[in-house]
Amino acid sequence: MSSLGGRFWKLWTTTVTSQVGDGLYRVILPLIAVSYTRSPVLVSLVSVCLYMPWLLFALPLGAYADRLDRRQLIMLAQGLRVLALALYVVAVTLGLANLALLCVLALVLGTGELLFSGSAIAMLPMVVEKSQLSMANSRIYAVRQLAENFVGQTGGGLLISLGVIVAVSSTAAFYAVAVIAVLLIAGRFRPKKRTTALRQDIVEGIRFMASHKVLRTLALIGGGLNFANTAFMFVLYAVGKHSAMGLPDWAYGLLLTVTALGASVGSLLTGKMERRFGRIRVIAVVLCSPVIAQAVPAATAIVAVVAVAFVIHGAGIAMWNVIQVTLRQRIVPTELLGRVNSCISMLSWGTMPVGALVGGALADWIGLRGMFAATAAMSAFLVLGMRVLTERNIAAEEDAAELSTVG
Repeated sequence: MSSLGGRFWKLWTTTVTSQVGDGLYRVILPLIAVSYTRSPVLVSLVSVCLYMPWLLFALPLGAYADRLDRRQLIMLAQGLRVLALALYVVAVTLGLANLALLCVLALVLGTGELLFSGSAIAMLPMVVEKSQLSMANSRIYAVRQLAENFVGQTGGGLLISLGVIVAVSSTAAFYAVAVIAVLLIAGRFRPKKRTTALRQDIVEGIRFMASHKVLRTLALIGGGLNFANTAFMFVLYAVGKHSAMGLPDWAYGLLLTVTALGASVGSLLTGKMERRFGRIRVIAVVLCSPVIAQAVPAATAIVAVVAVAFVIHGAGIAMWNVIQVTLRQRIVPTELLGRVNSCISMLSWGTMPVGALVGGALADWIGLRGMFAATAAMSAFLVLGMRVLTERNIAAEEDAAELSTVG
C-alpha cells in the first residue's frame, strides 16, 4: 500500500465510497420506477435521463477538468448529488414524488457521476507515477466493482425494502463521506493555466482522440458495449410475481452483486493475465463476456445459470476497464487528459440513453427474451474491433506519447 502513497489511498477512499452510492442508486432508481409503472418504455426513461449527461455535458465538463482544480471538481460533483438526493427525500415526505421527478433526480445523479469520474481519472496521474498507473487502476477497479456491485447493489435491494426515504438518504450519506475523504488530500491538482477559449480546448481534445486510432477504437467499442448493456432491461425480467424469474426486490439486488465477485477477481488478475497471455489476447477474450451475460437469460430463467453468466461478465468488463483506462492515461498527455476523457466518455456513455430507449422499444416489440438475444448479437459484433487493437498499433501510440513527453 505504501508504495502508492497516502494521497492515492485517500483518492481510492473517495472513489470507493462514491461507487457504493452509485451501486445503490443503480438498483434503487429502477425499483422505484417499477413501483410507478410496468411499461418498459416508461421505465427506460429513468435510464435515459441517468445517462443523458454524457451526451449533453461530457465535452464542456472535460474541458473544465483541464482548466480547474480536479480535486475541487470532485467535491462539486459529490455535493451536487447530496443536495439532489436530500431534495428528493423532502419530496417523498411531502407526497410530491412521481416518475417525472425521479427522472430529474436521475439526470442530476448522472451529471454528478460524469463530473466525478472524468475528474478522478484525470487526477490519478497527478497522484502516482506513470509506471504505477496499471497497479493503481487495478487497486481502484478491484474494490470499485466490489463497492458498486456488491455492497451498493446488495444494499440497494435491502434498503428499498425498508422504504424509499431510507434508501435515498443512505445513498446521500455515502456521497457525503466521499466529500470528506477528498478534502483530506493535500495539494493542488490544477493543470497548467490555459489562455485559449473553451471551444478551442474542446476541439483540441476531439482532434487528439480522432488522430489516435487505438483511442478511437476503444471509445467506439465502449460505446457499443454500453449501448447493449443499457438496452438489456433485466429488471422487468427478474423482479415481481409475474416476471420470468419472480424475484423480490432484495433478491434482485443480491443477484446483481455476483457480477462484483467476478469483477473484483478480474481486476486483480488483469496485470498477471496481461503478462502471461499478452493484453491483446486478454482484450479479445473479455469482449466475449457481455455476449454470454446477455444470451443466457434469453435461453433460461434459472437463477444459478444466470448468476454464473453475470460472474463471467463482471470479470470481463473489469479487466476491460483496467486495460483501456491505463492505456488512455499512458497515451494522453496530462494537460489533455480531461478533454480526451470527455470525448471518449461521450462516445462510450452517450450511447446509453439511446440504448435504454431501444431496449424498451425492443422489449415491447419482440419481448424481453427477444431483446436479450438482440443485445447479445450487438455485443458479439464488437469483437471486430480487434482488427485495430493490435499490439503493434498500441505500442506505436505508447511510444509516440513517450517521445512527446521527453521532447
